Amino acid sequence: MARPMDVAPGRPITLPESGLGRGWEPAAVFVLTLLLLACGLVTLYSASSVLALRQHLPDTYYVLRQAAGAGFGLVLMIGCAAVPYSWWDRVAWPLLWASVALLLVVVLPGTEAIAPKINGARRWLRVGVTLQPSELAKIAVIVWTASIAVKKARQDHFKRLSLGLGPFFLIWGLLLLPVVLEPDLSTACLIAMLGLLIVFAAGARPSHFLFLGVLAVPFLMNQLAVGFRADRVAAFLNPASDPAGAGFQVRQSLVALGSGGLTGVGFGMGRQKFGFLPEAHNDFIFAMVGEEWGLLGVLFLAALFAAIILVGFRIAGRAPDLFGELLAIGVTNLIALQAVLHMAVGLGLVPTTGLALPLVSYGRSNLVVTMVAMGILMSVARAAPGRKRTRA
Repeated sequence: MARPMDVAPGRPITLPESGLGRGWEPAAVFVLTLLLLACGLVTLYSASSVLALRQHLPDTYYVLRQAAGAGFGLVLMIGCAAVPYSWWDRVAWPLLWASVALLLVVVLPGTEAIAPKINGARRWLRVGVTLQPSELAKIAVIVWTASIAVKKARQDHFKRLSLGLGPFFLIWGLLLLPVVLEPDLSTACLIAMLGLLIVFAAGARPSHFLFLGVLAVPFLMNQLAVGFRADRVAAFLNPASDPAGAGFQVRQSLVALGSGGLTGVGFGMGRQKFGFLPEAHNDFIFAMVGEEWGLLGVLFLAALFAAIILVGFRIAGRAPDLFGELLAIGVTNLIALQAVLHMAVGLGLVPTTGLALPLVSYGRSNLVVTMVAMGILMSVARAAPGRKRTRA
């Protein structure tokens, strides 16, 4: 007769080492990132090839540029994963001030030679390579807010508005004002939401959010009531009011999604990229996925993002300290907010924002920053998930 020790393990069963750190979470983040990146490059080639040919460029022009950015981003992602996440606490202030300086260069008079106006906005620096400083600002806000929030939580400052949430708004304002002036209100709102979610997780009082939110309403209403933003809001509320103008992109996006059916029209067979859907390779690439890969392709893409979000919050919950937790929360929210808002725009559920779909849309600044963020998340995940947790 077999003894109990012959049929049952003598100690708990554990998953093998992933090679990227203890536990399976770092490997999961790495694999999910590569899967989304592969989906993005395939979709991007189909969505951008016609545009490239119309510009008298090779059909692979945009996808090769994106692939080069992906290669650079992969190196940075692996490097960030190898660096202990506590290093980011030491560079929080320099990273913040560097972001503010770059954003000011973009909007100040006299810098048009390196920060030209493109499509009515000044958002890019051309200094040998093209950079979008507002993308770096996303990482800066996550790192700086997490760093300061830990100190505020340790000193129990969140009980008072003047010591807790108030100082964050002053520093965030320095960063967000140039972004609004570019103008890029959607990115400014995204950055603000990233900061707010981090300090909320750190223990800020909901009543303080409500009070400051009420104060921000007049500013937001003023920004949404003028220019192209007012047209977009009006088109969202009544898509038939301007079908050939502000409502054109969303209507064509819905046509693309609807024509895809269950399995799509097939890779490369989409019709909306032939000039019907502007920015098909960028702001509305989700619609291209729906047209060429159908509902199944959309669900697969959504499942990949959902998996990254779930793993990200799991990493946050297992982080060794509060700083690691807040970093993981910030990075996970960065992916979640951009993905959800991009898809919602494509489905006509929110006004057009111009936010990229992480790891999928064309844009090397966004791609590299997203991959750096994934490296930070992997670094937190590698930090001994079984260790005793300290809150601060």
